[in-house]
Amino acid sequence: MNAAQNNAENDIAEKPAFSASGMTVLLVNTLLTLAAVGLLIWGAEIAADSNSTPAAVMIVLGILYSSLIGPILYKGLKILRPREAMVLALFGKYYGTLAGPGFFWVNPFAQAFNPASAGTTTGSIGDTGGAVVYGGKKSKIISLKVMTLNNDKQKINDQLGNPIIIGIAVFWKVVNTAKAVFNVDNYTEFLSIQCDSALRNIVRLYPYDNASAEDADNEKSLRGSSEEISKRLSDEIQGKVAVAGLEILEARITHLSYAPEIAAAMLQRQQAAAIIDARQMIVEGAVSMVEMALNKLDDKNIVCLDEERKAAMVSNLLVVLCSNKDAQPVVNSGSIY
Repeated sequence: MNAAQNNAENDIAEKPAFSASGMTVLLVNTLLTLAAVGLLIWGAEIAADSNSTPAAVMIVLGILYSSLIGPILYKGLKILRPREAMVLALFGKYYGTLAGPGFFWVNPFAQAFNPASAGTTTGSIGDTGGAVVYGGKKSKIISLKVMTLNNDKQKINDQLGNPIIIGIAVFWKVVNTAKAVFNVDNYTEFLSIQCDSALRNIVRLYPYDNASAEDADNEKSLRGSSEEISKRLSDEIQGKVAVAGLEILEARITHLSYAPEIAAAMLQRQQAAAIIDARQMIVEGAVSMVEMALNKLDDKNIVCLDEERKAAMVSNLLVVLCSNKDAQPVVNSGSIY
């Protein structure tokens, strides 16, 4: 039996926890507690008149329910808001998951368990590490809302070995509370570490940018193929965190730049490539304009030029069209011959 089969057998299936109406239990338990207090007072009055066994029994029952049973039953009351859940364990075993908004009563000995409430992640998921906060205190409630993970920026080498600084934002949510709580030690820290690992695996497959304009149509890059990289990054992270019952909705690059030690050199290279591309476009346009001018002159028989004069005209036009400064024309008042 392989490791995947062992993990599948050890996975804890999420199941609903047995619960009753919290309002009903609250009203009934309050009435019974008041009745127990009344029974205690009644028994004390009877015992004051005559030391009888029924009076002692009434006193014991009143004290037992009002000071022990009633308070224990109150501990089973739970309140959940929309998109919240609570994983319960009873004497060390998984009792079930309480989910959905409402007022519930569960076994008072069942304890809520959420390892993510013990601390924060290495990245940034709010200030609570994914735990819900009430009154400034972290609770054992698990949020089922869509959350955002902003990991710290990392320095990673791209496909060409250039060090780059990159940061990502991952949108995720809990879809299986049992796996999130019992399959990993802390699902928020687990997600943060897996995001770092997946980011390194994806970045090393792409260059930061295309080396030239010709490569832009054929070669994918971190800067130019954001949609594909986002999809591959989401799929890779999802494959790693499925064991924790998490669903990755989207992963996006939020910061992308060269590392400071090579940023200046890479900027010069980008500027040189831009100048070359611009010059190439200017030359292509100038050649086409010169060709059009010569064809127009020949078609309309405006002037007949020999090859030497055509060469001079082409040279002059290319200088005017390709120069990065305004040309200063020289007017010839005599014969060109």
